[in-house]
Amino acid sequence: MSSNQILTILSVLIALGATAVPDVMPYWALVLVAVGLVSGFMNPLPDMTSRMAYTVAAIAIPTIANALDAIPVVGAHANMLIDNIMISVAGMVIANFILLMISQVRSSD
Repeated sequence: MSSNQILTILSVLIALGATAVPDVMPYWALVLVAVGLVSGFMNPLPDMTSRMAYTVAAIAIPTIANALDAIPVVGAHANMLIDNIMISVAGMVIANFILLMISQVRSSD
């Protein structure tokens, strides 16, 4: 298994934990962002299209997932799970943005 797969599985498991027992640890979001940052720095997205797709997904999917609240019993939990997974994706997007800015500064010499 590659590091990308391991970090993705880890972020999904942490998101499940944050959804199932949110009161156990108040810093679930911080852990999810940290895993996303590590994933983004270790496995940068190769092209502009991928970076743009992940950025749009990190913004749009939580907004769309809010519609799941209309489903009785499980809707709010499904929405929360998707929101937690997207927190990790947002960390990955931020890491890729930082790497892109570093490469832009280095190539300007």
